[in-house]
Amino acid sequence: MNFVQQIGETLRSIDLGSAIGASGFKTVDLVILVVYLVVLVALGLFLGRTKKGEQKSANDYFLAGNTLTWWAVGASLIAANISAEQFIGMSGTGFRDGIATAAYEIMAAVTLIVIGKFLLPVMLKQKIFTIPQFLRERYNDGVGLAFSVLWLFLYIFVNLTSVAWLGALAIEQILGLQGVYIALGETMISMRMVIIVVLFIIAGIYSIYGGLASVAWTDVMQVFFLVGGGLVTAWFALKAAGDGAAMEGLRNVYTTLTTGEYARDTHFHLVIQQSHNPSAFANVPGIVAVVGAVWLTNLGYWGFNQYIIQKGLAAKSVDEAQKGLVFAGFLKLLIPFIVVLPGVCAYYMTQHADQFAMLQGSINVADDAYPWLIRNFAPPIVKGLSFAALTAAIISSLASMFNSTSTLFTMDIYKKYINPQAEDRKLVNVGRLTSLAALVIAAVAVKPLLGGLDQAFQYIQEYSGFIYPGIIVVFGLGLLWKRASTKAAIWTAIATIPLGILFKICLGDVAFQLRAGYIFMILVTMFVLISYLDKKFISCELPEQKDKATMIKWAKIIGGTGLFFIAMAAVVVIWGAFLPETATPENNIVAYLNDIGFQAFFFFGVLVGCNAVWLWSDANDKKMDPKGLTLDLKLFHTSKAYAWGALAIGVITLILYITLW
Repeated sequence: MNFVQQIGETLRSIDLGSAIGASGFKTVDLVILVVYLVVLVALGLFLGRTKKGEQKSANDYFLAGNTLTWWAVGASLIAANISAEQFIGMSGTGFRDGIATAAYEIMAAVTLIVIGKFLLPVMLKQKIFTIPQFLRERYNDGVGLAFSVLWLFLYIFVNLTSVAWLGALAIEQILGLQGVYIALGETMISMRMVIIVVLFIIAGIYSIYGGLASVAWTDVMQVFFLVGGGLVTAWFALKAAGDGAAMEGLRNVYTTLTTGEYARDTHFHLVIQQSHNPSAFANVPGIVAVVGAVWLTNLGYWGFNQYIIQKGLAAKSVDEAQKGLVFAGFLKLLIPFIVVLPGVCAYYMTQHADQFAMLQGSINVADDAYPWLIRNFAPPIVKGLSFAALTAAIISSLASMFNSTSTLFTMDIYKKYINPQAEDRKLVNVGRLTSLAALVIAAVAVKPLLGGLDQAFQYIQEYSGFIYPGIIVVFGLGLLWKRASTKAAIWTAIATIPLGILFKICLGDVAFQLRAGYIFMILVTMFVLISYLDKKFISCELPEQKDKATMIKWAKIIGGTGLFFIAMAAVVVIWGAFLPETATPENNIVAYLNDIGFQAFFFFGVLVGCNAVWLWSDANDKKMDPKGLTLDLKLFHTSKAYAWGALAIGVITLILYITLW
């Protein structure tokens, strides 16, 4: 008997029911999960149907007929965003490095406010289906096609694969099926791959059939489960750490990880010092996670990522879209408590193994932390609800990605270059076939890409960051600056990936958020210079005097603020280079500022300051790119409800950083 046959005989004898039973799962938990999945698919198919005799239009399929209300926009944004990447990947990073990784979530809430006020209104005015469509109309076909291809590769080979892999890892761990294979003849298929295929099929059934309407409206149900289930899991993890009292558990974890031998531990600090934990700093580098390239990640993801911003583009109105983003911002502030805090609790438990010696399973890699908690601490029924929440997160994200992948290919490549005369029926069918093709390709590519990773969340952030600097420059300035030129957009698109690779090779030991910041500074400088040197322009009228005065005033304020940040960063970095050896972060303020990554203010100064360029230019230049957009300040007017919501998010963010610095 050869080796494969021996393995097959061994695994054929495995009773999956016994394996699942040993994991603590009861029949009621599985019933809850199955009922949830049946209801989800049925609801998705029902919501995606069309009336008898009617044909679904491209707008219906790809933008839900612009029918989404604010609560549907907000819920769908969060359901699309919260996936295994957060539950598993971010919890794993929380286990390894601490709560500082929550900066992605906290700053995302602030970013949503910026996008809702300044970017989304311009997009909605242009009535676009896809982000690359805007690039075609604003620049030329080449720029739009380049970014369409970039996004398609990112969705299929980074987003779809990572969400499915992390989701399957979690399910495998929770059910106690690690290392289990299924024998099909002499072919051995891992249980993880079986789970991945099942997840793809469930997400694909209703998203491929019903389009964005099915995805967005089922997300309203799913966000209730994933937020509720996540909070329940965090509650029981804290109860376990506090001998039955959740608040006592929180005090135990916080006190233990901030005092005594853990005084320099990073797990309960939102700002990590490099001297305290260099490896954690490399992932979440101090204040770089507040004023550094985390802004590129968040602006690129929430503002220009098709499967996210598509929910805003499908809103009934600008006001509904903006209120939806505020709602999503508040939900986003809950995520650190749902996914990061449980990872920190798991770390606490591993540091007190004698108190938790009877627990099942183990944390072999950081991403095992969250499923390990569900398996050990969620009681029956709650375990089923938590598992349903995790499944909801995975499936909702996959469904959104399938829909947006099909939108990008169908509207930006097929309709534009292959069949410009295609009718709605043909476009919908091509969209469905595209989703199916993406499903198959991602299923084949998932294991080779992610099989050996310890923290997949960092994989997603780093390799997404290869394209975000260029995306922010090209999209952002294209929306807001009338002189942004096609030539500048082309060269920026060409330079983005090579610069990312070059900096990865030459500065591999530098935190990727810092590398992305350096790349952004190079690209935005190049873009502005090329735009001003470009000879292709047309004459234009200046804004009304009142608007012109407002734009000049803010250009001076923003420009001065940017220069101030750059000057402060230069002083601290240069001064720090000449400090005596006796100066340490504990006894010298300049050493401390360098220890938390104060050089990030170079980037933040450029990010803030470059806005002064387009404001000043839009106010004073009588020249504009032939396809440039003239700025209408009325687009930036928001309701009182939006203003109060934005203020509340800002205050909560400030309190969190003051409390957990």
